[in-house]
Amino acid sequence: MLVTVYDVARRLPAIADLRALCRSLAMLDAILSPDWESRYYSFSAGWADGEEMASMRNGSGDEYSTVFSAAGAYVRGFDHESPMSPFENDGEPWPGVIDEVPKLFRAFVEEPTFTDEEGVPVVTACMWRGPTDERWCHGTIDFPERAVDPDGAANLFGLLIDRSPEAFQRFAEDYYEVSIDLGAVCHVHALRPLNQELVSLLNPEISLTDLARDISEIGYPQLEQEPADCC
Repeated sequence: MLVTVYDVARRLPAIADLRALCRSLAMLDAILSPDWESRYYSFSAGWADGEEMASMRNGSGDEYSTVFSAAGAYVRGFDHESPMSPFENDGEPWPGVIDEVPKLFRAFVEEPTFTDEEGVPVVTACMWRGPTDERWCHGTIDFPERAVDPDGAANLFGLLIDRSPEAFQRFAEDYYEVSIDLGAVCHVHALRPLNQELVSLLNPEISLTDLARDISEIGYPQLEQEPADCC
């Protein structure tokens, strides 16, 4: 079955829910991987003035970045093996991928962090949503002939469309090759404040103090609050 950015856009949650999910993924990865270079998911609550950024990189050249700002949210993904890569298309983004991005988000299209040395946007999948929009938007694209995932969207955004704690547990057990406590994942997915017992369930070799910088960088809640149901 063909899976593209069209399908992902229909399944992404609202902006606030996506932001919360991205923060939880980043916190979980920070606990499981003290070495930042080995992490999949990150979140910078102070990426730029009035802007936050969630990111994913798999170490093999695939990545995404989501910028949260007053304009809404802008999502850019890149699958290095996609036939829609600029590097497979005469050095230009695939037609339609970013052509319809509105003016409010054009600065992110041209952001140096998201372009190559020539200023070409490194992107194979793109979505955006304003604060009053009822759905995620994307360009009108004539996809290349390929059986599955021509723009890499299914591969890139898997944990953003299957948002269950079980999905993260499966990912982490495969990637980190350790057993992952589902209850601890639920706790972090619900953005409940951390404690040492919870942290030790996920990684007995790291302390809450060790995570102070990551907690601040992610903007993860630190004050006690009413627990949320998550499983």
